[in-house]
Amino acid sequence: MGDKSKKLTFDERLQLMYAKGTRYYENEPVYGSCVEDIEMSAVTEYCKKIGYGKTPEEYIRQNKKFIVEVNGRQEMSGAAILLFGRQPQLFFERARVRFIRYEGTEVKVGAEMNVVKDKIFQGRILELVENTIEFVRSQIKEHTYLGPDARFVTEPEYPEFVWKEIIINAITHRDYSIKGTDIQIKMFDDHITVESPGTLPGIVRLNNMRDIHFSRNPKIAEFLHEYEYVREFGEGIDRMYLEMRQAGLPEPEYRTESFMVYATIKNKKFNVEKRESINNNTQENTQENTQENTQDKIIKYCRLPRSKKEIAAFLGYKDVKSFAKNHLKPLLKEGKIEMTIPEKPSSRNQKYFSK
Repeated sequence: MGDKSKKLTFDERLQLMYAKGTRYYENEPVYGSCVEDIEMSAVTEYCKKIGYGKTPEEYIRQNKKFIVEVNGRQEMSGAAILLFGRQPQLFFERARVRFIRYEGTEVKVGAEMNVVKDKIFQGRILELVENTIEFVRSQIKEHTYLGPDARFVTEPEYPEFVWKEIIINAITHRDYSIKGTDIQIKMFDDHITVESPGTLPGIVRLNNMRDIHFSRNPKIAEFLHEYEYVREFGEGIDRMYLEMRQAGLPEPEYRTESFMVYATIKNKKFNVEKRESINNNTQENTQENTQENTQDKIIKYCRLPRSKKEIAAFLGYKDVKSFAKNHLKPLLKEGKIEMTIPEKPSSRNQKYFSK
């Protein structure tokens, strides 16, 4: 690190190997597990899917990545439990997805807590994907409007491919060796953020993720590819950018922090609020500029003493009282103009002059 070497602990070395892809956590034995922890009906369904002709038991036993020999006993690998386990959360308690919906555009706590829906999904990987997608689809709003051809058009607030892709990517590529947290989907009025445990895997970086494909969990990725959830060659990320652009929405945003990856997509409400903010700022700036121009004109006009009525008429104001309150008083307070009769502010002969 920098110009110094740091000695890693055993666990840190393992984490580094998992991140680099020289070792896969999904192939590690799960302590205390055995073949009886596998749901064979799930294996049977998968064997049919891939056209495997032998029994599901043979598929599990012949696959070296699913059974690991440990001190003379056989234990199931992480991939076997996550893909086919009877109760995967008995071994991976936080291998789950939590959906949280907030009212508004930011997280509030305490008396202002704005959580309106909080739901947790558990089960095998395929169940996680299917149940999460089905539920999130029910939370996506649709907008109907009259199109240019006089027909009504209905559009979701996010392209379906995009919101599905960030969820599937999180389930497929999260770091399952991090057992203290789960995948979280946080939905707000103007955006969705998916938080996935783990850093970016292998040589994938924020600046090359559209071009570089690397799977932290290749067995899980292969499994979901057979069910047509995971695309090959990493084209999913690039297509997300394309679909968001075609929908007139901001590009997906990715960031990493500590041991988490954050993926965010924004809807049209974000664009509207952004435009309104820009318009409001422009309007405020225009008002400020107008105020400054009015003050400059008053100062120049009052190089010779002028009355309230004369100044107001010169600038086109009919309400002399309001004009004096909004323009003359601030200038008097700042000392930019003065009264000809300061001891009698309300004198009918009062005039104003600039220094």
